[in-house]
Amino acid sequence: MDILYLNGAVFSGKGEGAKYIGLPWVREQIAKKMGFSPYVGTLNIRLTKNDSLNLWRALKEAKAVEISPKSGFSLGKCYRASLADDVECAVVIPEATDYSEDVLEIVAPINLRTRFHLVDGDLLDIEFYL
Repeated sequence: MDILYLNGAVFSGKGEGAKYIGLPWVREQIAKKMGFSPYVGTLNIRLTKNDSLNLWRALKEAKAVEISPKSGFSLGKCYRASLADDVECAVVIPEATDYSEDVLEIVAPINLRTRFHLVDGDLLDIEFYL
């Protein structure tokens, strides 16, 4: 398994990730396919320009775990990852046309902001498993 190390800054989103993760069919698929029941919310990370480019190059080669959409929703692709002290998580990348390629949405079984005392602007290292 290849590991990609990424760095980015925490930022507040619009709450769309929490709405998506709160959907029963999304929660069930993440639990089944990723091995944990996700906290209802995502941690948003804006990658540096170089890390953003590295990520998108790597994703072209990587196999994703797919979150199959219900009607009216976009496909979500998940990749296993971990943060700081080995907290298992997943990076969710929606197949939405208006989604910025320098943004990661991270789901975990816990509230990551609370666990790591994160505020907007904090830098975070992510181990991304390909």
